[in-house]
Amino acid sequence: MKIEKNTAVTLRYKVADAKGLVIEAPKDPMVYLHGGYNNTLPKIEAALEGRMAGYSVTLDLQPEDAFGLRDESLARSIPKSEFPPGVKVGGQLKGINDVGAEQIYNVVKIKGDQVLLDGNHALAGKALKFTVTVTAVRAASDEEVTHQHVHGEHGHHH
Repeated sequence: MKIEKNTAVTLRYKVADAKGLVIEAPKDPMVYLHGGYNNTLPKIEAALEGRMAGYSVTLDLQPEDAFGLRDESLARSIPKSEFPPGVKVGGQLKGINDVGAEQIYNVVKIKGDQVLLDGNHALAGKALKFTVTVTAVRAASDEEVTHQHVHGEHGHHH
């Protein structure tokens, strides 16, 4: 079966930086609903359109085609006294950004009495190399199409 709108695609992938250093290579496969549902990066979806199980490709993506450019307005320093006890580097917090929208912030550093937060994706601003191998393609269920994501093993669970 070919990858087209409303197919569930199972793939294995590896992400490396521009120098080839592997950043992520999950053991479990990824499964996504193909067809513009924002379940994977648009450039990856475009490269897989019309392909079948067994297809493999390596894509060199610029930051704007991967996790976006860094937005320095999403980096901020907040007094540690404003946080609950136990705030740690690597933690995530929900907050409100400068335009009043909910934002997830990563705790990137604690320096003295200041906590440095960053709302950018950890890979924002980086050129990345994605190696993707399609391992299976199937028709998505009506429920998956309605919910706009794949259910079950390696997919979304309700």
